[in-house]
Amino acid sequence: MRAVVMRVTRASVTVGDEVVGEIKEPGLLVLLGITHTDGAEQVDTMARKLHELRILDEEQSCASTGAPLLVVSQFTLYGDTRKGRRPTWTKAAPGSVAEPLVDAVVDALRARGATVATGRFGADMAVESVNDGPFTVLVEV
Repeated sequence: MRAVVMRVTRASVTVGDEVVGEIKEPGLLVLLGITHTDGAEQVDTMARKLHELRILDEEQSCASTGAPLLVVSQFTLYGDTRKGRRPTWTKAAPGSVAEPLVDAVVDALRARGATVATGRFGADMAVESVNDGPFTVLVEV
């Protein structure tokens, strides 16, 4: 499981003309990718890391401040560009595997008390954000 995590002042996801997920205050935008070997252990570890990641102002976390997260599925995080000019997606889990795991990470974050907005799995999404810092990290479990 892999996530690109951005500290943002606000972020939103739009599908067509509908805003499907949004955070209107400082928090984290999480682009989340799933691979074939991911399961329950990675779900719990990723949720804990995202909730407790100390990258907000003054080295605070969402757990300590109550800052929201916007989680967006992102299969392209497992694209392989080592050969040629066209990425391959063989390391990305298929939707039937990835969607329940993305949902499980969101559920695990909410079980920890986090406020979580989401994108729409498999949709053509427009993601807008204002990166704060900019501050972006890669989290892998």
